Amino acid sequence: MRPSTALLIAVFSCIQLAVWACDADQAHNGCKIYGASCTCGYGCRTEFIYRTRRACLNALRERSSNICSRLPCLRGNCIQTVQDPGFTCKCEGTGFYGQRCEKACPTVPVRGMIFPHECIVI
Repeated sequence: MRPSTALLIAVFSCIQLAVWACDADQAHNGCKIYGASCTCGYGCRTEFIYRTRRACLNALRERSSNICSRLPCLRGNCIQTVQDPGFTCKCEGTGFYGQRCEKACPTVPVRGMIFPHECIVI
């Protein structure tokens, strides 16, 4: 297999994973603010909230309206959303969970406790 073919297969697999992560009617092309730049691609409407790069860049210029610029996540990555409270923290891989990645993952199973999905290491 040529390197370019392997790369195409890898890219296609990533796109399929992004689409399978949301309902069929929720997948679309769009952009999101990620750090200090706009990232555009194909994924869930709740994650890629801006329809165009221009709309994303306009929102980026108005950093005061981007709640993630205020660093609400103690750990992990902040992603701006349209639902209240206006952001979500992606805690996977940090060893923490919670709305702001503020709770340490348990190291010992506790009877009756539901293990947070952010704490599962595969």
